[in-house]
Parts: sequence; structure tokens; C-alpha cells
Amino acid sequence: QVQLVESGGGLVQAGGSLRLSCAASGSIFNIGAMGWYRQAPGKQRELVATITSPGTTNYADSVKGRFTISRDNAKNTVYLQMNSLKPEDTAVYYCNARRTIFTYWGQGTQVTISS
Repeated sequence: QVQLVESGGGLVQAGGSLRLSCAASGSIFNIGAMGWYRQAPGKQRELVATITSPGTTNYADSVKGRFTISRDNAKNTVYLQMNSLKPEDTAVYYCNARRTIFTYWGQGTQVTISS
């Protein structure tokens, strides 16, 4: 089992920044890609960004140029730096990790952007 704990959410004004962190623990050997997803009220969960173990990244078009995903493999932690935040970025942000055939999710952290 892999446990994922997110932190860093909160309330900021439009144009502001937040940095989310997700720490993995438990059976972390062979963790592969990690990522961030988000779910706004009444909407489906959507991909925000992913990063492979070597560091290859992928972003949703809606966040390209504003968000940066990174990971520290020594700390088993993935980060999401979010800049130029918009009200439409408001959602619960979930950390995701893949290990062999399994996918793990964190409990989510609320991000609210006021206009």
C-alpha cells in the first residue's frame, strides 16, 4: 500500500500563487508516475499534470504556462507550483501515484480562488 498526503491548499485571490505538496509513504519502492488531478463541484475529476520517475512532464492545456509539476524522488514527494491562479482553478486537488498495476489517491486538498 502507498499512502499519499497532500498539503498546501487554501484560499487566494485571482492572480496569486499556491504550492501543493504530496508526500508518499508506505510501499514506495517502484513508484512510477505521479500526478495531480482536480475536481470542481458538479464536474468530473480531470488531469492537471503528471510527472514520470525520470522527470517527463505532461500538463492539461488549461494550466500550461501557469503550473509546474516537480518531484523529489529522495523525499518521495511531488509538488505543484500554481501561478497566475484563476477562479476556474477552484477545485479539490488530488495527488495520484502509480506503482506496478495499482493506482493510489490522496485525500485531496481544497484550492479556492477568489475573483
